[in-house]
Amino acid sequence: MPTTPRALPAVELDVAWRDFRRHLQAERQVSPYTLRNYLQAGLEFAAWHRQARGEAPSWPDVSRQTFREYLRWLSRARLDAATVALRFSALRAFYHWMQRQGALVSSPVRGIALPRRKRKLPRFLSEAQMVDLLAAPVRELQQRLRDEVPVPRSEQLACVRDVAVLELFYTAGLRIGELCALKVEQLDLAQRLARVRGKGRKEREVPLGQPAVDALQTYWRLAGHSQDPADPVFWNDAGGKTPLAPRSVQRRLKVYLALARLDPALTPHKLRHSFATHLLDRGADLRSVQELLGHAQLATTQVYTHVSLERLKRVYQAAHPRA
Repeated sequence: MPTTPRALPAVELDVAWRDFRRHLQAERQVSPYTLRNYLQAGLEFAAWHRQARGEAPSWPDVSRQTFREYLRWLSRARLDAATVALRFSALRAFYHWMQRQGALVSSPVRGIALPRRKRKLPRFLSEAQMVDLLAAPVRELQQRLRDEVPVPRSEQLACVRDVAVLELFYTAGLRIGELCALKVEQLDLAQRLARVRGKGRKEREVPLGQPAVDALQTYWRLAGHSQDPADPVFWNDAGGKTPLAPRSVQRRLKVYLALARLDPALTPHKLRHSFATHLLDRGADLRSVQELLGHAQLATTQVYTHVSLERLKRVYQAAHPRA
């Protein structure tokens, strides 16, 4: 038997998982990332079952013992606890959907004890580092102009756009998918508010800081943005109305992190971590930060209190004469 998930034979989605995919897309309207992860989990288990049992799984008939064997196989493959939990989260959602369809009475994955997850404190930028990052697009453009390096208008507009992108990330604590999906009609710049559609298509209102509003208006003015309600807030290029793609944001963020002499491996999600941590550091209450982030559970937000506590401990250790 293959020792790692990558070594499993390729399989295709069966009828049950194709129906589940339609449910995820049409009814739950999950993000593309959640959809990808859930389907990958189903494909992986089906491939493992075919390898271990010699046949494709009959989903209503798969036993709890079989899932325990699968869990042991994942453990032998040395996947971390978070990755294993993601696999079983997808399988639980699939079986919950099957129960609702009347295909089975109880879920075979319910109650299976998973490895304890080590909670990692999220990485974030300090306030000073965040200031350096926000200034990086303009600094790069100004340097090229001072060096009399020809800068095409499209690249100038991209830098101006990226200032607005970074400001909006930081002012509103958005997920990358939320930012790229934003439409003009979701912004009220006069009231400095954004209406964001998050996970599960849940909407929340988020305040916008004045620097973000100014950066956005500058970008729209220079780009000749039509500002039709259905327009994307950010265009991928200056000439069309193709929305900015997450991959483009990730790629350009790496450039600006390097310019600011920060770790280029940091992801856009770390800007969201920075947003939450800085709010708590400056006295925001946990429940308000939960609402701003769009977390369904307060426990998800509580990790940021640990981040702030660790920072306070470091300050104490460095400053107190009897620490």
